[in-house]
Amino acid sequence: MAMVERVFSGVQPTGNLHLGNYLGAIVNFVKLQENYSCLYCVVDLHAITQGVDVWGGPAELARNTREVTAAFIASGIDPKKHIVFNQSQVPGHAELTWIFNCVARVGWLSRMTQFKEKAGKDRENASVGLYDYPVLMAADILLYRATHVPVGEDQKQHLELSRDIAQKFNNDFGDSIRGHGFGDGLFFPQPEPLITGPATRVMSLRDGTKKMSKSDSSDNSRINLTDDADTIAQKIRKAKTDPEPLPTEEKGLETRPEADNLVGIYAALSGRPKSDVLRDFGGGQFSSFKNALVELCVAKLSPIAAEMKRLAADPGHVDQILIDGAERANVIAEQTLKTAKDIVGFVRKR
Repeated sequence: MAMVERVFSGVQPTGNLHLGNYLGAIVNFVKLQENYSCLYCVVDLHAITQGVDVWGGPAELARNTREVTAAFIASGIDPKKHIVFNQSQVPGHAELTWIFNCVARVGWLSRMTQFKEKAGKDRENASVGLYDYPVLMAADILLYRATHVPVGEDQKQHLELSRDIAQKFNNDFGDSIRGHGFGDGLFFPQPEPLITGPATRVMSLRDGTKKMSKSDSSDNSRINLTDDADTIAQKIRKAKTDPEPLPTEEKGLETRPEADNLVGIYAALSGRPKSDVLRDFGGGQFSSFKNALVELCVAKLSPIAAEMKRLAADPGHVDQILIDGAERANVIAEQTLKTAKDIVGFVRKR
């Protein structure tokens, strides 16, 4: 089975996709299509690792799964050239997770900081799925023998675990791997991280020290991908700023989180460095800069919102995209899983 340069990434269907999701991940997903074979997954198995009060129950999960899919398509991901699917339709994700559960070490999982953050003080009541989340993520990636994974800061540790699991599997079963035609003893690759996008940390419009998040109680803290032009304009004009003019150099942003955030958003949406943005707007007041940012945001995001709305009105079409994608993903997944089972020594029907 020859190694193909392949990208895998997933987005949780947790609802209210916002500008941070778009600039931090989806923009880069679109660009990666040019140079890689890509699989973009709506990771609905990951979504249910926390309580139903977090993921919203069956109807909400289905709605959010379709919304993420619509956002992929509306943003420019081509589901015919690449693969868009939801995780639960490919059984190999769960099957490979069990094999990897028997390869990964408890000590490795105990060091995962995201579990500690999400479980909080009540870790004894956290689900086993939340604890095991990083192993499922490793299976997601390695089921397709992906070589590259776009990840944000909060997922880097999980990708390192994926690399550790791949290495330990290769070490544990090296002789068997070679016996199955892999002369170098390497079946699973060491996936490489890719920078996730032009603005990996988009911050709240109400507090430049906090990440933009759907869980923030104020809807004015974020720009949702489904917001219309008037709503976008209103949120940007209300965005927190400080009384000083914009600086003329990037160094002047270091102690001004709200200014840094808005300049960063403009830079990311325009595909230019912050220094260029400050060359155009430095020394001026926020009011004129915000007007320019409104125009840019509306120009970039309104077509996406309109297409998402169109797709939301046709859920059958979205479902068919996911079904077609899952069928194509299964072809790759089944081949990997069969070989992995043979390597481990499972007896199976031939």
